[in-house]
Amino acid sequence: MSETLTFYTNPMSRGRIVRWMLEELGQPYETVLLGYGDTMKGKDYLAINPMGKVPAIRHGETVVTEAAAICAYLADAFQDAGLAPPPGNPLRGPYYRWMFFAAGPLEAVITGKALGLLAPPDKAMMAGYGSLDTTIDALESAVRSASPFLCGEQFTAADVYVGASIGWGMEFGIVEARPAFADYVGRLKDRPAYKRAMDIDDKLIAEQKAQQPTPG
Repeated sequence: MSETLTFYTNPMSRGRIVRWMLEELGQPYETVLLGYGDTMKGKDYLAINPMGKVPAIRHGETVVTEAAAICAYLADAFQDAGLAPPPGNPLRGPYYRWMFFAAGPLEAVITGKALGLLAPPDKAMMAGYGSLDTTIDALESAVRSASPFLCGEQFTAADVYVGASIGWGMEFGIVEARPAFADYVGRLKDRPAYKRAMDIDDKLIAEQKAQQPTPG
């Protein structure tokens, strides 16, 4: 596909996940940096995402928001990159399962724990994640059997999203740094595309800090 690919982001956001995905694709893309509280809430960007948050992409006339959806879309839009099992392949099941497990129960339980708002035991059935332990144990079962990735030998967009979620959770002490998680994330962090993506966003953060006025 030859349509222009535009990436809307802030380096201190979930846009880092999509940056990694874009670097794995190896396709050219344009980056539009947005600021919290100003351009991210401006009229032009609200036409892209009425939520006024990042990340988002525009691919030709197609707009996609939400990091997991963006990863899934890009894997299908650029199939030659091999970042998703093709339709009809049995691995399509675990590919979708774990990507959206991370976007659903895992995202909810991580946020709940960070905010001190986990569902009490007597309300666990009402929460999509059930309980923190149940969610993390299920995630560990997937990662422990990863050989070396969630879809066996094939690295996919699911590894981008799930790996980023686990890495973030462990970094902030929200997800227990179990050996299976540390081993899995360690493999992912060795990927050249991951290193390129982190380097790009880390440099952008440093530039933003350098441009901030000095107090006093």
